[in-house]
Amino acid sequence: MIRVVHPGEGRSGNLGAITVDFKLWGADTGGALAIVEHEFPPGALVPPHVHTREDEYSIVTRGLIGFRSGDQEAVLGAGGYITKPRGEAHAMWNAGSQPARMIEVISPAGFELFFRAVADLLESGEADPERGAALAAEHGLEFVDTPWLADVVRRFGLNAA
Repeated sequence: MIRVVHPGEGRSGNLGAITVDFKLWGADTGGALAIVEHEFPPGALVPPHVHTREDEYSIVTRGLIGFRSGDQEAVLGAGGYITKPRGEAHAMWNAGSQPARMIEVISPAGFELFFRAVADLLESGEADPERGAALAAEHGLEFVDTPWLADVVRRFGLNAA
């Protein structure tokens, strides 16, 4: 059975610095992949983290988004693609002054459930850092300190809080 998602359809949520729009869930693809879209307001930063279970592939559809994975950095505009392999620390940010947007392909599926849990937690108004850390651990996500983050925040004027 096919899954059809028309423009503007799908559940949406807030992840704090960025938003998430759910397009294809693992249940739609036999667990092969999931697809979400993220909106990055100016100054938004997704801090350095490591995925231990999945690879991510990003396609910028609007604005400028900066990526740092390992020791490589790139700023991509609409139509740019990037891979973010599991096990490698990476971060993403709005590298411009206008809102930016990207499509995220997650393979294999499963991490979209972390996004759903975080959006539900924030929507409930009971955002608890300990619960957030537990959700990250449940989904194989590790936030990490990197020597390059302060430089990225400074150069792009990001909200690092």
